[in-house]
Amino acid sequence: MGKLTVTAFTTLDNVAEEPHLWSGPFFSDATGAFNDEVLAGAESMLLGRITYDGFAAAWPSRSGSFTADKFNAMPKYVVSTTLERADWNNSTIIADDIPGRVRALRERENVIVWGSPTLVRMLMAEDLVDEYVLLISPIVLGQGKKTLPEDGSRHSLRIVEQRLLDGGMLALRMAAAAA
Repeated sequence: MGKLTVTAFTTLDNVAEEPHLWSGPFFSDATGAFNDEVLAGAESMLLGRITYDGFAAAWPSRSGSFTADKFNAMPKYVVSTTLERADWNNSTIIADDIPGRVRALRERENVIVWGSPTLVRMLMAEDLVDEYVLLISPIVLGQGKKTLPEDGSRHSLRIVEQRLLDGGMLALRMAAAAA
């Protein structure tokens, strides 16, 4: 059986939207190395449509780094009811029975969800997330799309690892725990 790992750049106030606009001052070689550690254990990637669109526009033209080569080679699944084509190599659209299809994928292999805050909240509601890896930048934005739910639902987590990275990001690895 595999596991489903969510990884996201986030702010202190849980904003994950457009991290390229605010995480740069806190990003370091240690951040990249930590991301590579997390990515190394993944066999496939699950993305929401907005994140997929951004990744598919950026990553196919990159190569020569562990991240670029792994992203481009691994199977990718994009959750969308509106996307008609997924042209990034090894990409498959999941448009129906999303919880069931994700559950089956998770049973077969280690899946990583990168960013994709709307998808993450749905996966959390379905209890499909085994591990959370958050790279928290010491900044408060006050608004923006959040990774974690704000609907009053409760999700207990257990901190497995915490690491202050050069540049100032806090890396938190947490396991889903019984409530």
